[in-house]
Amino acid sequence: MAAFTFLSVGVSSLFEISASVERQHALGVLAWVFLGALLLGENKETRVQVLIAVIFATVGEHFASIYMGGYTYRFENVPAYVPPGHGMVYLTAVALARSALFVRHHGKIAIFVITVWGAWSLWGVSGYADRGDAVGALLFGIFLIWLIAGRSPLVYLAAFFITTWLELIGTSVGAWQWAAIDPLLGWAQGNPPSAASAWYCLVDAVAIGGAGPAVRGVKRLCAWYRSSGVLNRTGIS
Repeated sequence: MAAFTFLSVGVSSLFEISASVERQHALGVLAWVFLGALLLGENKETRVQVLIAVIFATVGEHFASIYMGGYTYRFENVPAYVPPGHGMVYLTAVALARSALFVRHHGKIAIFVITVWGAWSLWGVSGYADRGDAVGALLFGIFLIWLIAGRSPLVYLAAFFITTWLELIGTSVGAWQWAAIDPLLGWAQGNPPSAASAWYCLVDAVAIGGAGPAVRGVKRLCAWYRSSGVLNRTGIS
């Protein structure tokens, strides 16, 4: 699954070089089909997590891009492939996190991620970078908090790899561009910010934390309908 998503990001970037809105819609349809196929082998909880990730990330995309202008897509929209793409990115992080490689070598992977990400963040505020990146340094600090206190550190570590690849590819082909100055903080930020993956970790955290309550809520609602006789009165069994 992880290899497929990494490959999909690379191939999709080739289409984005000469993109049109119609092509984005076509990519969106393909992304939904691929996401549905990937979910066939997953359990109910993971499917709910993906649903929450897609909804939360899509709302966040419209707020951060369309409303705030923190970054802008090529056609100043939220492309059709972005919502299902978030689902695929989340599934990839989960798949990597539960792989034997991550389970056996999580300590070494954590050191690698912190070292690389930390060096990238320091470079952004060193004064030597072509474009300052104070936002990236802040996000790196937030990521460390997620890593230490979060519920699923392996998922956050895995998110670094797929989302960094995604951000570097996407910005390099001009699919989207981050604003030089963050509109909320007024700080300089890179294109992409060095620790942009921290935003994806937030999506992961919401999906993981929200799936259990969502499933229990649906079960309680169904039980209430059965016990109240609503289904019987409406002729539904």
